[in-house]
Amino acid sequence: MRIYHPLALRRRAKDLVFATGVVLATLIIAFFRLQVLQSDDWVLRASSNRVRVLPVPAPRGTIYDRNGIIIADNVPGYSITVLPGPVDSVRATLTRMSEHIELSDLQIERILAQLRRFGREVVIDSDADFDVVSKIEERRAEFPGVYIDMRPRRRYNLGASGAHVTGYVGEITADELEMEMFPDSVYSPGVIVGKIGVERQYESLLQGRQGVRWVEFDARGRIVGDFAGVERTAPVEGKDLHLNLDSGLQQWIHRIFPDSMSGAVVALDPKDGGVLALYSAPGYDPNAFVGGIDTETWAGLNENDQKPLFNRSVLGLYAPASTWKLASAGIALDAGVVTPDEVMPDPCEGQWYWGNRFWGCWDRQGHGYNTLAEAIGNSCDVYFYQLGLRLGLQRLLDRSTDIGFSQQCGVDLPQESSGIFPEGPQFWQELYGYRPTEGEALNLAIGQGPNSQTPLKMAQFYVALARNGSAPAPVIAKGVASSEDWQLDLAPEHLESLQEGLRMVTAPGGTAHFGTALEHWEVIGKTGTGQNPLSVRGLAQDHAWFAGMAGPPGEPPEIVLVAIVEYGESGGQVAAPIVAKAADYYLRSKRGMPIDTIQTYREHILSGPVPQWYRDRFPRGFAIEVEEQTTLAAAVEGGS
Repeated sequence: MRIYHPLALRRRAKDLVFATGVVLATLIIAFFRLQVLQSDDWVLRASSNRVRVLPVPAPRGTIYDRNGIIIADNVPGYSITVLPGPVDSVRATLTRMSEHIELSDLQIERILAQLRRFGREVVIDSDADFDVVSKIEERRAEFPGVYIDMRPRRRYNLGASGAHVTGYVGEITADELEMEMFPDSVYSPGVIVGKIGVERQYESLLQGRQGVRWVEFDARGRIVGDFAGVERTAPVEGKDLHLNLDSGLQQWIHRIFPDSMSGAVVALDPKDGGVLALYSAPGYDPNAFVGGIDTETWAGLNENDQKPLFNRSVLGLYAPASTWKLASAGIALDAGVVTPDEVMPDPCEGQWYWGNRFWGCWDRQGHGYNTLAEAIGNSCDVYFYQLGLRLGLQRLLDRSTDIGFSQQCGVDLPQESSGIFPEGPQFWQELYGYRPTEGEALNLAIGQGPNSQTPLKMAQFYVALARNGSAPAPVIAKGVASSEDWQLDLAPEHLESLQEGLRMVTAPGGTAHFGTALEHWEVIGKTGTGQNPLSVRGLAQDHAWFAGMAGPPGEPPEIVLVAIVEYGESGGQVAAPIVAKAADYYLRSKRGMPIDTIQTYREHILSGPVPQWYRDRFPRGFAIEVEEQTTLAAAVEGGS
């Protein structure tokens, strides 16, 4: 058989032609499919290698105080973002970048994990220093896939003085993305959100809507510029927020609060419950959280024994002490078990015998017989022991619960503690294992025992005393509806009797006169000396309280204030001057009057001669010698 027979060769040639035709037809079909039928897909893939969609952050709404002064706004800042890419390439880029910004190996691995998880850009530094940005821009070729842009940076103008009310912002977390309050239509990884305070409470209002920018890259992953084929979508700025807060008053309180001491000050407008000031000491600088707080600063805030992150004004729970005596008196008047001019059967002789034991008064000299107003002015414990028994334990528990002493105030903040007050005898049975006797009413009547309230709750109660016995829920933001949460059914003469008792506290001879007497305004209120676990064991001083109100003499109060200084010992010497000085600042500012750092009578007699205004306003309290006044001030203001 011949291998190269012409017929065989012809047959093989035909087979080869057929095979070649099949191959060519397959290639033609494949090319047609790729070039024609799937051209859009490949164009998109090619574009995706050189064009990326990047979010354009929206500025948050500006926060204003009641006078239109900016509390929180936005300033230009720089952010550094890394885009998805090959893991080894991105790791090498981040390693080189660690020479210019603080990036640990652990942080680099976290960034790589985020890139793998979400498949989108990751912000490395949302508040980069200009020097760092300049260094990276000068070496752009070393950092492929790194994107630097300007974005709004949050600025808090009150600093530490307003931190607990404004709160701060930070990047949204994975857990927050799962919450209903952060819908997918608005929120995505990398978005800046409010973490606490009004920033959190009004997040949906302050948060804007991100825009979109199409950016073109070259083959080395460097940004060429905006992609001309698609128009960018501009971000929508968040809405502005106007507060009832007085930023000047907030800063003034921060200035006058005792250095190195902890506590809180709350100021409310008695007309509508608007929060004029909400201060907690010590504070922190919310600007430190913008762009992400560094590890060292965060650890320092959390390990600080004074707990600067803790908002004492709405979360702190303290025994209200003698500031509570007004609640006992108001409930007793409401229940009809006492009249303003009535005296108790037993006079105060410094102590009182009941239930096989002696119950002491803070003043061992005694106060004798007292009317209700005099008992408030003298802060007579013996009077209120007897008043508590008249009310009876069950009625005292029921009425105190009805008017809200075991509830929250309802302030527009994301966090608030409920007051602690027994709702019934089961409280003692569940907590202490015994059934309470009527004797429990004695401690409760003077603000001790199982009774703990926030400074905000006590301020809300004193708003009721400054009005008609009712008080709305405190409101920080303007335009927020507030219900009348506090109701005491008190006749006008009953309210006048309570206010007269408060007036006696700050009148000449009262426990807070020297620290509250002002030139233009009348301050009335109640001191308190609150026991705490350390003071009970003799390891620290009692907490110092003062709760009161102020306005022009003879006119309705225009501001209600409560101050507590932890371990401050004396409400008259430590807490009362804070309230008086804050009230003086607010009332002067409201009328455009100049502010003086020497405000109270005590400050005047310690710095110079007795002022003429004091001689005119308080002739009964006038004394000739400054040394005698100073000695008397220290002696008088030691009361509870």
